[in-house]
Amino acid sequence: MIPRIPDPHLALVRPVRARTPQGCEECLSLGTPWVHLRLCLSCGHVGCCDSSPMRHARAHATELHPIVRSMELGEDWRWCYPHETFV
Repeated sequence: MIPRIPDPHLALVRPVRARTPQGCEECLSLGTPWVHLRLCLSCGHVGCCDSSPMRHARAHATELHPIVRSMELGEDWRWCYPHETFV
């Protein structure tokens, strides 16, 4: 069995508070819809998921901070965008 190496991006995770808990930060400004929300675990940015038309969480992760967690009720997972895997 090959041991799993911890994702190096986990070092960027910080205690955060959602900056816009009511919805996707950019979608709220633009007036565009979203499907699900993701919380950046480096800065608290709230972005919309890849199923949403604008995919703001991915854009934020690509430019700045790679690890998010779901903001959906009953979901408790984290995702690393560069590695495309749960962490």
